[in-house]
This record gives sequence, C-alpha cells and structure tokens, in this order.
Amino acid sequence: MSLLAVEDVHTYYGESHVLEGVSMEIESGEVVALVGRNGVGKTTTLRTVLQLTPPRTGSVRFRGTELVGKRTHEVAAMGVGWIPEERRVFTQLSVEENVRVAVPDGNDEAAALELAFETFPDLREHRSRDAGNLSGGQQQMLALARGLVGENEILLVDEPSEGLAPLAVEAVAEALSEAAADTTLLLVEQNLPLAFDLADRFYVLDNGRVVDEGNADGVSADDDRLRRYLSA
Repeated sequence: MSLLAVEDVHTYYGESHVLEGVSMEIESGEVVALVGRNGVGKTTTLRTVLQLTPPRTGSVRFRGTELVGKRTHEVAAMGVGWIPEERRVFTQLSVEENVRVAVPDGNDEAAALELAFETFPDLREHRSRDAGNLSGGQQQMLALARGLVGENEILLVDEPSEGLAPLAVEAVAEALSEAAADTTLLLVEQNLPLAFDLADRFYVLDNGRVVDEGNADGVSADDDRLRRYLSA
C-alpha cells in the first residue's frame, strides 16, 4: 500500500477544470518531484491532497484512508505537512519560538529543537533571532524544520527555491536532502536540476494531466522526451 495515492482526481476553480484525471503514488521514504511549466496544476495538486481545493471527483488516500471529504486540519493531523511557496513562518517570533509552536501537544520540545538544530545547524546559530530578519534561504530551512518537528509522515513542499539567490538555493538543496532523511517529500520545483538531483522519481504535469513519469536517475530537462513539457 502506498503512503499517498492520488487516483483520477478532477479539480476545479469555479468552472475552470484545472486537474483532469491526475493519478500518482508516493511510497514511504521517497522524494518525488512534480514538475512542469507554470500554470499546469502542480500547486493545485498539493492543495487537492490537503483538501484546500477538494476534487469534484476522484480519490486521495493516505495510508489507505480516504482524504476526500475531510477538513484540511484533519488531513494535517494525520501527518500530512505543507510548506507553501510563501513559507509562512512567524516573522515576529524567534527561530526557537517558531520551532516550539510547531511541536505537537505533549511532545518533548527540547528533543524537537535538537532535531531541528541537528538537521539545520545554521538555525542553531540564529535561534534567538526573529524569523523576519532571516535570509530567504534561512527562512526556508526554518519552514522545513517546522515541518519535521510536526511529526509529519509526508511533507508537500511548494517551490522551495523560488526567489532565492544561488548560494541560498544551494543551502536549501542541502536542507531538503537532510529533511528527506527523516520524512517523505512530494516536491514541486521549477529549478529542474535541483528537482531531479533530489528526487527518486518524478511526475510531469501538462495542462492538468500527468504526461510522463519515471525514475529520476540521470534524467534532465534536456531529455527529448521531457523538453516539450518543461521548456517555457
């Protein structure tokens, strides 16, 4: 049984048919990249899993349990975490406070902090600094750390390198690799070398449909089979 199974989902914004029969499966421990041009439905796929934008038809199952019809907070409580493109850290709270508020009730906050700081040593150095004063790359690390200490079995990560300088992208790539050691990742990423370097497998979306999938080893955006779906 797959950790996450999306089967023939059709999702709309009003009367706009955005996802037209998307199906995919993610196994526990994998990093799966969801790639494609802008506007083809990648973020909508994540929102559909989370039931932020429920599908009109189709199935989304997590560990065999149907998610369609559940509220988003119920999906999150099952162990499905989300790191949106905007990151959404608490800018007026310190790094440490941001991590603490992500720890589930009753869990050991000290152990959670140690996990966060072991995984992302740069955050330990800035533990007392307000999150709003961190660099973009550091904020992305903090968002990932919050996802890890939330005891999520899978993290849905949306465009983690968007808007970051090259050095920050390198730091985020390392952070994602560290995060993948502890949790399953479904990664939406426009930086295709980063996506294919991190991923075990990939799915390509085009016009709301999965048009290709496979093992990510040795794959690049220059491959003839993918170029027409990934070029601007």
